[in-house]
Amino acid sequence: MHARELLSVLRAHANPANVAGMARYGINSKGTLGVPIPVLRKLAKEAGRSHEVAAELWASGIHEARILATLIDDPARATGRQMERWVGDLDSWDVCDQACQNLFRYTACAFAKAEKWARARREFVRRAGFSLMAGLAVKARTASDAQFEAFLPLIAEAAVDERNMVKKAVNWALRAIGKRNSALRAKAIATAEEIGNLDSRAARWVASDALRELRGRFRDES
Repeated sequence: MHARELLSVLRAHANPANVAGMARYGINSKGTLGVPIPVLRKLAKEAGRSHEVAAELWASGIHEARILATLIDDPARATGRQMERWVGDLDSWDVCDQACQNLFRYTACAFAKAEKWARARREFVRRAGFSLMAGLAVKARTASDAQFEAFLPLIAEAAVDERNMVKKAVNWALRAIGKRNSALRAKAIATAEEIGNLDSRAARWVASDALRELRGRFRDES
């Protein structure tokens, strides 16, 4: 299917009531049609992979078209330059997370981008760094523990970021790394304990929420 056809289908599924509901969850309503994710996933299956169509969909600026672009793009053809352009366009947490989980984590430069973006100033770029770390912890099955250990100082560094969209992603990354295996869980718990000692409300929340889950898993497995 061509981008023009896909955009026409998306517009046909527009639902203003859904847009209002999404806004209540902090999703940016600008350029948003209110098309549910299951519809986007079904459309992605029908469309098939296409790097070129994905680029056109993203360029449209339509919220759901950008999510669809992350579903149909080919990770093998997604370049670092493209990822920088896309992450620079992010203006909503859901598109950020969809891009990281559907596409970015499967690219060759995923680990490098996670490290770079984790120190970005812009809110959604920084969120992307930690969302990407969380996604890699689940899907990068052949990655070494050392690759994830390298993320822990970045998590500790960003734990003092009071911005809600950042601190939640920092917490997500820490928990995901800790759930990867028992060795990383011990290191994640140690990192969370260090974070909890920082003089920051955001850091204390990140630490307490992560420790609640990670220590609970230790108890469950003992």
